[in-house]
Amino acid sequence: MSWRLEINHVTRYDYDRPVVASYNEARVTPLTTPTQMVIDARVAVRPPAEVFAYWDYWGTLVHAFDVHDPHRSLTVTAKALVDTGVNEAVGLPRQPGLAGTANEATWAELESPAIEDLYYEFLAPSRYIAPSELGKVAAELSRGCATPAEAVPAVVDWAHGQLEYGPGSTHVHTSAVEAWRAGRGVCQDFTHLSLAVLRAMRIPARYVSGYFYPKAAGEPGLKVLGESHAWVEAWTGAWSSYDPTNRVPVGERHVVVARGRDYADVSPLRGIYSGPPGSSTDVTVELTRRK
Repeated sequence: MSWRLEINHVTRYDYDRPVVASYNEARVTPLTTPTQMVIDARVAVRPPAEVFAYWDYWGTLVHAFDVHDPHRSLTVTAKALVDTGVNEAVGLPRQPGLAGTANEATWAELESPAIEDLYYEFLAPSRYIAPSELGKVAAELSRGCATPAEAVPAVVDWAHGQLEYGPGSTHVHTSAVEAWRAGRGVCQDFTHLSLAVLRAMRIPARYVSGYFYPKAAGEPGLKVLGESHAWVEAWTGAWSSYDPTNRVPVGERHVVVARGRDYADVSPLRGIYSGPPGSSTDVTVELTRRK
């Protein structure tokens, strides 16, 4: 069953004193994929600025803009209308699995030079993820799994049980291992921890950012407050999605915005400004099910 979700994502920066200029990138526009279709999407900036759009290396739509007039606040508003859970109707076809494996790779096939070369970026360490530090965990979890496809949900379940969800308990610079040692985190940390163990198993795995509608039985017209969300995609012959924070199937309640190695590749807003230090940030995400 498909859903139609309306998204209103507003980020406001307030500065202690006027900022002379700022240079920014926004990754807040949902993607059209084989199971998700964007009907409408737009990004607006105040103070007004000319916005340039481009696709980054990871296939994410980026909106870049500069503000050169002195300003005490900066507001970025992203609106979108998206059909989710569509039936493989649009976008690229699903990537075929390895020959003779019915889209399910073996452990030996994942160790082949061809696969390691093709997916190297989703196997290697990245800014938030050091697979070598979770090698023992990976070995223990994989021991009872006959195939990589069996190992992925085991890793996701393990990560879910390792962290207590706690808003504000970590920050955007917290690594997978730091969150694991603290025992608390948010969706970013559940995802980083899952990715670290999967890569330690030599399973290609990537970070997905987007939105999550929290009401499983939300009626059309129901608006809820939400936030940016993150989950995992792992390749075991084909890409499959898992939500380690909520332990629910990734489907019509999830909206894909960006993919990458970790949070550093997909952060919703980033930038620099010229002016005195000191600022505050307010973020509001409203999700409305339309049908």
